[in-house]
Amino acid sequence: MAIPGSPLHFKKLIGEKVFLSPINPGDAEKFTTWLNDLEVTQFLTISHRIYSLVKEQAYLDNKARSDAYAFSILDDESKKLIGVCELFDVNWINGTAELGIFIGDKNFWGRGFGRDAITLLLDFGFNLLNLRNIMLWTDSFNPRGIKCYTSCGFQEVGLRRNARTIAGETHDMLMMDITNDDFEGAFVKGVFEKARSSDGPTQLEIVT
Repeated sequence: MAIPGSPLHFKKLIGEKVFLSPINPGDAEKFTTWLNDLEVTQFLTISHRIYSLVKEQAYLDNKARSDAYAFSILDDESKKLIGVCELFDVNWINGTAELGIFIGDKNFWGRGFGRDAITLLLDFGFNLLNLRNIMLWTDSFNPRGIKCYTSCGFQEVGLRRNARTIAGETHDMLMMDITNDDFEGAFVKGVFEKARSSDGPTQLEIVT
């Protein structure tokens, strides 16, 4: 069901502050604005890229049509689009994937919205995709991001030295990961536990 006042966003995963919705190509203008903002992209290793509206529209359209595990992040109270997150490079044999996220709306920085979105994405990855390990890369000069990832349960497992040069300085990049044994998500399990404990008819019983 579409969200009132936001007809092309849908609640797939619901957290305490945000909900995750399938990517909407209609948001291309907002994404283009964010991706050309150096304050937003400085920790994404894409600061050097030029993003046009046409290019971003095509990218989001292809992403929306694919089987990618990409989500828009929306503030649950205002239904406002604030960022995007994704699981990519999924390896089904080993049960691994990489996580990426950015909060493009700077009014929502440092307020727990990113952490809530990551928790939902991990819940999706571990409890619906049945992954066993999810990792990410981040810059060593990104203390706010490192603090957020650590609070979500990620641990530093590796260091790539002198791997990022920006603004005339070279920095290390950190590899962080989290396993399914480290994670306890509330949303997905809560939905299924509620269904199992309900005294009402199940959907299968209704259909039959």
